[in-house]
Parts: sequence; C-alpha cells; structure tokens
Amino acid sequence: MTESRTGRPLRSLGVAAVAVSLFIVQSLSGKLENLVAGSFSYCTIDPDNAFAWQSVHHLVMLAVALAIIAVLGSLLKVDFGLGAGVRKAGVRYLAIFTSAFAGFALVTHIIMLLGGRLPAYDFPLNTRNILGTLGFQLFLSGPAEELLYRALPISLLLYASGSKAKPGSTVTPEIIIASILFALAHIKWSLSPFTVSLDYMQLLYAMGMGVIQGVAYQKSRSVLYPILIHSLSNLIMVGMGYLFILLA
Repeated sequence: MTESRTGRPLRSLGVAAVAVSLFIVQSLSGKLENLVAGSFSYCTIDPDNAFAWQSVHHLVMLAVALAIIAVLGSLLKVDFGLGAGVRKAGVRYLAIFTSAFAGFALVTHIIMLLGGRLPAYDFPLNTRNILGTLGFQLFLSGPAEELLYRALPISLLLYASGSKAKPGSTVTPEIIIASILFALAHIKWSLSPFTVSLDYMQLLYAMGMGVIQGVAYQKSRSVLYPILIHSLSNLIMVGMGYLFILLA
C-alpha cells in the first residue's frame, strides 16, 4: 500500500519537530552538565584539571540520557537498542573499525612526529593524569555520548518517520540528522552575549564518526557496539598521543 499524499508531509513535519526538540534537549542537557560539573572543586583528586570535571560532566550526561530513555521507552514503547542486538554484525563492525582506526591513528601520529606537530596538553603527563584521562575515555565518553547523541535521536527519528531499522541498513536520514546534532554539540555558543566558537576540523571529525557509529547502531540494533567503537577510538587516539610524546 502506498503512503497517502498527506501522510508523507505530516511525517516529515513530525521528523522535523523531533529533530528540533532533540537539539533543544541536548543543548539544555549541555548547560546542566556544565552547571553541575562546575559546582565542585577537584583540587584534591585532580589538581591539574585533566579529567575530573569532564568525568562529572559526562556522568550528568549519562544520567540525563538514561532518564529520558526510561521515560520515553515506557510511554512510547520505543526500542532504544539497550540489549546485545545482532551480535555477529556488531562484533564484526567493531573489529573492522577498531583495526582500521588503530592503523589510522598510528600513521597520523607518525606524520605528526615527523612534522614536529605532536599534540600538546595543558597538564603534565604523570601517572594520575594519564590514568584519569584514559579512564574517562574508556568508561564514560562512549556510554554517555552514544546514549544521548546516537540511541536517543536515531530511535526517536525512526519512530517519528514510521520507519524500521534493518540489520543491513547503511546511511539513513536518521543517521545523518543524528550526526548533525552530534556535530552541533561541539560548537560553543552563548546567547548573552551572543558568541559562537567552533573548530571546522573537529566538526567534520564529529560528523564522520557520528555516521560510522550510527551505521553500527542500525546494523547491530544495539547501542553497545557504537559505545565500544566510541570509547576504544578515543582511547586509541589519546593513548597513542601520550605514547608518542613520552617516547619522543
């Protein structure tokens, strides 16, 4: 049965409304995360401000995402992919991506080393800071960001459009919209006074990784694999930066 002429515009309006609502919710969540994280002093556990603020920030993000998912999952009966999903597809995608990304990170750091452009950090690379930052990347960055910026938007956009994700899905409109929202979250802005600060390379990287993780989410029907991809890619990139600096 074909969709009615009025049905398609209504669904498009619904998707647009959900996308705008997601942007507002994610923006408000960001303000809350900053507010809570900025309410504590971390001098004792993190004197160099390397990881504690970010950890509290992402714990709030994780709590917000889980609360919204719990409420909407109950009200709308939406599947946010919190289970193991299609294990074979998820594990295969995770293995291929992680291997390719490790090679990419290695080549990138070799090029930076040869060009004298290794990353610089605002904190000393001592044991506390290395373990703290790597622990944050491994245990918090993936779960918090993938729930708020992948599982939540893609599932709600699919719900609004009336579509169903298939294990063989590639790049869908829902993935693109969620990736744009993820990239927008990397823009620093303020209304009073009105200021905007952005890094184009960071936006492109966030967009590209958003698409990759979105495809993994739809192929596996589980947020577990995007979480692992996100956490491991961050761990590899940051950890390799530390290694090259310490050995250089």
